[in-house]
Amino acid sequence: MGPSLPRGGGPRRPLLTAVLPLLLLLPPLGAGAEPAPPHLVLVLADDLGWNDVGFHGSAVRTPQLDALAAGGVRLDNYYTQPLCTPSRSQLLTGRYQIRTGLQHQIIWVCQPSCVPLDEKLLPQLLKEAGYTTHMVGKWHLGMYRKECLPTRRGFDTYFGYLLGSEDYYSHERCTFINALNVTRCALDFRDGEEVATGYENMYSANIFTERATALITNHPPEKPLFLYLALQSVHEPLQVPEEYLKPYDFIQDKNRRHYAAMVSLMDEAVGNITTALKRHGLWNNTVLIFSTDNGGQTLAGGNNWPLRGRKWSLWEGGIRGVGFVASPLLKQKGVKSRELIHISDWLPTLVSLARGSTNGTKPLDGFDVWKTISEGSPSPRVELLHNIDPDFVDTSPFHFHRLNRELGRE
Repeated sequence: MGPSLPRGGGPRRPLLTAVLPLLLLLPPLGAGAEPAPPHLVLVLADDLGWNDVGFHGSAVRTPQLDALAAGGVRLDNYYTQPLCTPSRSQLLTGRYQIRTGLQHQIIWVCQPSCVPLDEKLLPQLLKEAGYTTHMVGKWHLGMYRKECLPTRRGFDTYFGYLLGSEDYYSHERCTFINALNVTRCALDFRDGEEVATGYENMYSANIFTERATALITNHPPEKPLFLYLALQSVHEPLQVPEEYLKPYDFIQDKNRRHYAAMVSLMDEAVGNITTALKRHGLWNNTVLIFSTDNGGQTLAGGNNWPLRGRKWSLWEGGIRGVGFVASPLLKQKGVKSRELIHISDWLPTLVSLARGSTNGTKPLDGFDVWKTISEGSPSPRVELLHNIDPDFVDTSPFHFHRLNRELGRE
């Protein structure tokens, strides 16, 4: 007896013949799929001057920074604030410092101040967009309450120091206490919210690079990453391992010689970070921003030539910042941008790249300048505010020499 026919009275059509027309109607696999949000790496140098990098013609050797800048977009009309706290507050809030009460110099040791807690910061916005957020290095946005700490302001992890400067090896900050007429020193090093010990006699740039590299190594490439690396380099005190001084024997000025060596070590650190990004499969979908927080401090080895002024001043040497963007995602590469860009522009720019939202922030002063950087479009910014503060006084010569006296250098 032959095989029975299927119900329906006749032979079935082959399955492949029936399904093929439907497959032809489907779009190709992956067509129209939105690319994954980019990894965002923001490297902030401390007190790096205009004439302190090779790509500005300096005798200081910065081959890693030079190569990244040459293959990316150099920002030649880029402005910061003249001091640490105001610049860092604008970076993470996207708002001028007059909006947050941080226009009066910096947050000093033991000063009960921080970025207002009702301000929504960049890492909080990126977390909402699905990012893992890490910070390594200098905070300097307040620490008098736990609510002010980086891990309470949007960062999943934090490793670094909370004040404005400290010893590169002991990681202690010394300050003069007027009421007691004495100088006291204390450890300022944190892993999360806990005091970090066991790092004595280890140079901060090396420690921070190791932590940042470990974060990159352990990060799954499919998850968007925000890494904010705020290096101590090259803020004074002028300290550096001896081997980095040897290439600068030709520099007679001791401060400048030490400073140049510190810049070279910082350059090496940035190179190690980019190598880690490439080795672990993140680089092809990474946007790396390199910026200084203000101009160089000429009282401590920095050089802003041909710009007038220095850190603390509102002359170009204090506020025109070294900066570039490097990324395989740039549509134009190897160019110099003369479009006006300000440090407050990074928040809306990065949130836009992350396909996030700035809903919930207070009105922003920054602009999304990604098309300006990546495509060469005109900047949406036509002006910027340097400061409004009739009480501002440049006291840096006094503070610099007082610090030297406290540390026994004068």
